[in-house]
Amino acid sequence: MVADDRVTRVRAVLDAVRAGGRTALTAPEGKLLAEAYGIAVPGEAVAGDAEEAVACAARFGGPVVMKIVSPDILHKTDAGGVVVGVEGAADVRAAFHRIVADARAYAPGARIEGVQIQELLPPGQELIVGAVTDPTFGKVVAFGLGGVLVEVLKDVTFRLAPVDAEEALSMLDSVRAAEVLRGVRGRAAVDRAAVAEQIRRVSELVTDFPEIAEVDLNPVIATADGAVAADIRVLLATGTPKERRRYTRAEILASMRRLMQPTSVAVIGASNETGKIGNSVMRNLVDGGFAGEIHPVNPRADDILGHKAYKSVTDVPGEVDVAVFAIPARFVAAALEEVGRKRIPNAVLIPSGFAETGEHALQDEVVAVAERYGVRLLGPNIYGYYSTWQDLCATFCTPYDVKGGVALTSQSGGIGMAVLGFARTTKTGVSAIVGLGNKADLDEDDLLTWFGEDPHTECVAMHLEDLKDGRAFVAAARATVPRKPVVVLKAGRTAAGARAAGSHTGALAGDDAVYDDILRQAGVIRAPGLNDMLEYARALPVLPAPRGDNVVIITGAGGSGVLLSDAVTDHGLSLMEIPPDLDAAFREFIPPFGAAGNPVDITGGEPPATYEATIRLGLADPRVHALVLGYWHTIVTPPMVFAELTARVVAEFRARGVEKPVVASLAGDVEVEEAGQYLFERGVVAYPYTTEKPVAVLGAKYRWARAAGLLGGRCTR
Repeated sequence: MVADDRVTRVRAVLDAVRAGGRTALTAPEGKLLAEAYGIAVPGEAVAGDAEEAVACAARFGGPVVMKIVSPDILHKTDAGGVVVGVEGAADVRAAFHRIVADARAYAPGARIEGVQIQELLPPGQELIVGAVTDPTFGKVVAFGLGGVLVEVLKDVTFRLAPVDAEEALSMLDSVRAAEVLRGVRGRAAVDRAAVAEQIRRVSELVTDFPEIAEVDLNPVIATADGAVAADIRVLLATGTPKERRRYTRAEILASMRRLMQPTSVAVIGASNETGKIGNSVMRNLVDGGFAGEIHPVNPRADDILGHKAYKSVTDVPGEVDVAVFAIPARFVAAALEEVGRKRIPNAVLIPSGFAETGEHALQDEVVAVAERYGVRLLGPNIYGYYSTWQDLCATFCTPYDVKGGVALTSQSGGIGMAVLGFARTTKTGVSAIVGLGNKADLDEDDLLTWFGEDPHTECVAMHLEDLKDGRAFVAAARATVPRKPVVVLKAGRTAAGARAAGSHTGALAGDDAVYDDILRQAGVIRAPGLNDMLEYARALPVLPAPRGDNVVIITGAGGSGVLLSDAVTDHGLSLMEIPPDLDAAFREFIPPFGAAGNPVDITGGEPPATYEATIRLGLADPRVHALVLGYWHTIVTPPMVFAELTARVVAEFRARGVEKPVVASLAGDVEVEEAGQYLFERGVVAYPYTTEKPVAVLGAKYRWARAAGLLGGRCTR
């Protein structure tokens, strides 16, 4: 069937449903959609009375499934409207009358159009294929284990629609029951290509018809010979979402460049009075050493902190790149009019008192003014932002000036201050720290587009509570990840799935479930907590990219070795099977009561030479791709001795072009803290008092390397 013909056929069905004032399709109407898009369904017919049901069943020549047909009954099983395995005229008649009676008892006012007679499919694996309209990501296709327990098992994975054949096939490997589909305990594997084709065709259907809100094929009966949808449920949307104003990549980069690399900044509401936000912003800009022009705007001052003050921003001479607002919310719209007339491309709105306090109309007014003049807004309700390579500290919070390769963003001011404190404590060099607040305009995808191109940024870490446009973020992430890691801390994991849904797919597509799968597919590293996000951000640029999967643990304590092994497994890494020649080489340096294999246990009483010799072996052997070191504090090998020898050996090999990720867990007294910091500053990611954290960072580096295409294999669960 040509594409135009199938679209015409589906359009006619959907228009008829709408004309009838309905949003739910009946099963026969769903079958018409399935047939138009080549979605495999069993033979079926609709009977208006018991005798017609008998005739329909006879045509299939075997047991049948009988289902109520009513536009008012979505969950047929709940209404007693499904009977499976009916055979023989008498049983078909009895089932027909029982189904209709149960349906009338369940929903007395329901319109009943008849009973669907469907050929009984052979036994197979019950799956679910569906689609839902996610408020963040739009059309999303789902796949997982199906049947009546689908919402209990919740073994489902999601992708942005449409998907191609390869992406659809990958979904079969992304559920916990992936091995079941390959055949277990004597059962044949399912026809994977047929299942993937069902997924692909559903994704095409919902992409072609945005008004389709939800689709369920549940169950899809998959066997070695194919995959057939035993039931189809289709729901239409009740409204049309508001279109977001969009900018091209070139427009985003142009405005972001002037925001992050300004030559002239105006501070609206600048003040000489200590304790006011306008004074703090001015002082940070001046004391931070910003080399560009600083223009305070205050109608009641002539000079602020040694800079000429202007009554209006329109009085400022020359071009201005950024206007930072430090005035009460109620005055922002009027001042923004002047910013627009001055043709300033960016406004940083520090004030609170907008949508976060229920003042949606006030925020909408500000956005309308900005759109009218083409001004991009950062905020409102933010702490400001830092662009360290420009010596720019446009914030009322404490200054920070340690330059480096980590860009950090947060939707929350409190989280922003945690970011700042962590950076200061760990001496993390940053390229930028940016507050997003209410995200009235600029959001994570704008910033990610910029940071992806920014030569000063090596890793991007973002705290977010939501995304305004999930697809734009995914596009920005996919453009960035091949060059640098993107780490996300998504808040609100436990609030998922609270909405009512008319389909199994809709009920399963809780916010976090969709976020988790789609962020992973975009190559984003999702951090489980705030400290994890910050540690990933500072550590990932330090570690070289791995070139293979073989991880070797070298430890001075057997207990640490066991915990490190557990962590390696937990983070999806592979402990190398040590080949005999390498095993023999390790044994030359460890005592008889030590243990080769993996972990390599050199025991705690060994001198520095043993640590050095075994580390050298791991770095020198090309079959080893990453090292995890477990150090145990002893008098024989004190912490700083271990740190210095490890850093020296790693540096020596890197100078020879041998770059492998090396992480270390340091167990001991307080001296291990200094040793860990020493190693970190020299390219070995090391942590005291934990076996979990260094391996978690290594796992994150591996996840990025796979997403960036530097290692084989696809990221699944």
